[in-house]
Amino acid sequence: MKFPGKEDVALACRVLAQQGLARDVLGHVSLRTGTGMLIRCRGPKERGLLHTEAADVHEVALDGPYELPYGYAVPAELPIHAETLRRHPGVNAVVHAHPPALVTADLAGVPLLPIVGAFDIPTARLVRDGVPVHPRAVLIRTAALAAEMLTSMGDRPVCVLRGHGLTATGATLAQAVTRAIGLEHLARMSLDIARAGGTPRPLPESDLAELPDLGAELNEEAVWRYLKERSGA
Repeated sequence: MKFPGKEDVALACRVLAQQGLARDVLGHVSLRTGTGMLIRCRGPKERGLLHTEAADVHEVALDGPYELPYGYAVPAELPIHAETLRRHPGVNAVVHAHPPALVTADLAGVPLLPIVGAFDIPTARLVRDGVPVHPRAVLIRTAALAAEMLTSMGDRPVCVLRGHGLTATGATLAQAVTRAIGLEHLARMSLDIARAGGTPRPLPESDLAELPDLGAELNEEAVWRYLKERSGA
């Protein structure tokens, strides 16, 4: 069995950019290891998430110090990853991105609701119990600021950061990435409904109750393989 590593974290970064969740150099992905985490770092020839390579991913301890190759630096918002992994043993991957539709929908007061069913079952199930919003649009560069975000996030696996972006977590890298992408797609659809003069409305509970959990192999791993193939990896 091949365990996820630097290539997988780099792929996740490229996929997020290809899906429109990271337009330039901002955003990062982390993956828990036995001693710390693998995380995308900013290098001496920074080219943005779309062009992330395995060489841009480095293993660091949750608490530092961060000894990296010359020219590389950990993300300013590394506390998002470190504090999340420290406080939630069941989380193995963290995505922090700046999805434009998700940020726009929140600022416009367009809620993320389970407006679709079989169209996207995982996302409908994800938002059914609500998506928390962290109200501060600050750079989360300290453990204290990360703790505030995690308080807003509560026990949910995702959190919108108002005027900033998104934090998405998962037991696997595939789960964290597909959750982030699903929320951005839902936000785009919700904004399209609003632009068309409609109002996004949740499905009735009776319909939501009929949506089965089709399992991680289909919802996450198969989608991850598709995204990998689509990226040309």
